[in-house]
Amino acid sequence: MLEYTEDIHPDDPIVTFREGKAAGLISEDARGGRFYSFLGIPYGKPPVGNLRFRAPVAVDPWTGIFNAKNSINPCVQENPLTKVMDGVEDCLNLNVYTPGLPLQTSKPKHQLKPVMVFIHGGSFLSGSNAREMSGPELLVAEDVVVVSINYRLGIFGFLSLKDPKLDVPGNAAFKDMVLALRWVQRNITSFMGDPGNVTIFGNSAGAAAVHLLVLSPMAKGLFHKAVCQSGSALSSWAYGVNNAKLMAIAMGLESTNEADILKHLVEAPVEDIFNAQCKIDSETIKGNRFRFIGAVVEPSSWKGEKFFSTHPVKILESGKYNKVPLLMGYNSADGMIVDGMVPPELNYVYWTDKEFNVPGLLRLKKGSNLSKQLGEEIIRFYFGTGNISRDTHLQEFYNITTDNSFLRGVYSSVRLHRKTSKMPIYFYRMSIESDLNFYKKMLGIELPGACHADELGYLFRTLLTEPPTPGSIEDLAQRRMVRLWTNFAKYSNPTPCQDPLLDVMWPPVDRNTDKIVFLDIGEKLVVDCNPEHDRMKFWDKIYARGTLSSKL
Repeated sequence: MLEYTEDIHPDDPIVTFREGKAAGLISEDARGGRFYSFLGIPYGKPPVGNLRFRAPVAVDPWTGIFNAKNSINPCVQENPLTKVMDGVEDCLNLNVYTPGLPLQTSKPKHQLKPVMVFIHGGSFLSGSNAREMSGPELLVAEDVVVVSINYRLGIFGFLSLKDPKLDVPGNAAFKDMVLALRWVQRNITSFMGDPGNVTIFGNSAGAAAVHLLVLSPMAKGLFHKAVCQSGSALSSWAYGVNNAKLMAIAMGLESTNEADILKHLVEAPVEDIFNAQCKIDSETIKGNRFRFIGAVVEPSSWKGEKFFSTHPVKILESGKYNKVPLLMGYNSADGMIVDGMVPPELNYVYWTDKEFNVPGLLRLKKGSNLSKQLGEEIIRFYFGTGNISRDTHLQEFYNITTDNSFLRGVYSSVRLHRKTSKMPIYFYRMSIESDLNFYKKMLGIELPGACHADELGYLFRTLLTEPPTPGSIEDLAQRRMVRLWTNFAKYSNPTPCQDPLLDVMWPPVDRNTDKIVFLDIGEKLVVDCNPEHDRMKFWDKIYARGTLSSKL
């Protein structure tokens, strides 16, 4: 049994839960109220040694008091500034932020608060639950409990082998999330959270993860609402492949036997694995057709608990998934994020490579006549037929990256859920531009629109955003977005009643009409329908010719 005793002060707030005790911090929320922070609580055993790459195992109970007052290292990833390896393998931890703690051992149900569990983005390669980028001060001020989790990244969370006897079928990172949600179900009442009212929310890869959790039988009963911000299970970049041989090549191994490869990977220094991963990533991440990490269908002969035994697209089409209220949406210029991923001098592949823009979910063979034909149609629709360059077609470039990587998947998900679920679905487009759009500002982009990840500045305190001046457009927009999100977490409805702050009633998507209603989140909140209608109709025609995606 583990033992913790270090650096505990008599005035520290202490919580007792199933695995042991933890000491946290007293903090101040965005409106001057008190809340309690507990950082880096372990929910899984360190995934090292024989547990490397495998499904997570719940942490053992401990004695003493765990010091939950300091942020803990992220999972292994590239440092965005130094471009060298950062983080550690022992990273399966979560943060809990609560407006109140129980004063007695009994916890009447009416005192428990809604819980919002945040799953960070970062292409499944980067990011963490660090308070510096997902500060809870805005959300907890609305009387909810916030949990933010770490999960394994890169090949550490997504190694996938074909041989079921090797016990590495893939999806370990998603199983980390499931284990964290099971921890919430066991323990969140100790933090005044209601295990019967849990909302999962995430952005980008975190949004795709949220949607995949909605579709996975492994996550059944662990949450009750879901929010997907600019990502979905219909994003081609959310899917991976059996990748052992790719790793073997990148590490210079001669054997193609999966057992030999796994033995080498389990014993290899973490730095060697990270360097090999970076080599593969530099060659694959920039296309729409193929990524080396992401969700996979696990072998039917594997005897363990599967995250997916059927392709998620087929699950979504069948309607056999976790039916919960959904809030899904995108940022009006999500595609601007590509400027932070692809050097501008390489943008030409979007209009010169005939197959670069063909989504992987079409399941078309690269090099086939149909793949080339569809690729040409995509280029012609967005860029026309004349001379094309970044200077002359920058808006069109952002449109194609927005639609192909983000909007099309979210839009199609909304339509399919409308057909297969009776639960309410709320659809949004974030278009506001202000000083809180930190990613667009970092990239120095001047064209109109809200960049990918810009919504985070309206939901969280971050190192990259200053607290807004009271009464400013930033302050008003931040209050509105936080109110919408927390209302959804509380009531399954972002506008359950008239509210002068919001001054709008946001209707769910109507199942009895072809119109797709959405809320535009700009300087004003405006209800509209059928976002980017002509562009989405074009993609309907493209997807109708795919083998897996004809119903999307």
